[in-house]
Amino acid sequence: MEITAPTEITPAHYRKVLGRLPTGVVAITGVNGEEDQLGLIVGTFQSLSLDPPLVMFCVDKSSSTWPKLRNLQNFTANILSEGQVEVCRALSRKGPKKFDNLPYTTGPLGTPRLEGASAWIDCAVTAEVAVGDHYMVIGAISAMEEGAGDALLFKGGAFGQYLGHPAPVNSQGEVA
Repeated sequence: MEITAPTEITPAHYRKVLGRLPTGVVAITGVNGEEDQLGLIVGTFQSLSLDPPLVMFCVDKSSSTWPKLRNLQNFTANILSEGQVEVCRALSRKGPKKFDNLPYTTGPLGTPRLEGASAWIDCAVTAEVAVGDHYMVIGAISAMEEGAGDALLFKGGAFGQYLGHPAPVNSQGEVA
């Protein structure tokens, strides 16, 4: 089924309206061989399933990095922390050597885990679906770990941070 948008929704209008919703900033990383670290930034990342544990993200079809990461089958989703704007900028650049001056460790899958991230989620690609001008990618989680700091947010063309207070939770971890 082809999805079509009404003609009055221009790209500028689309970005302006949807830019009102803050998104997290996530670096998808992998390694090709022993020395070739790969990374790209996504703004569409979310949990998908608890059983089995799955996440999903979307990546632009025009990405030159995604085809290289896709072929590796494994990736780490690094949820960037509020102090990692420069990390985001470095991994958003086109071309090689995105990891120059970026501190990272190697996770269980051999993929880069960026130091200072708010969390790391190691995954295997289980599905990829072409949707509009993006690919929706589903990853099966093999390991995950919390880091420090709140997640970096992006809203309306600018970076920000979470300023609210978490909702109270009960002993089962559910919002009270």
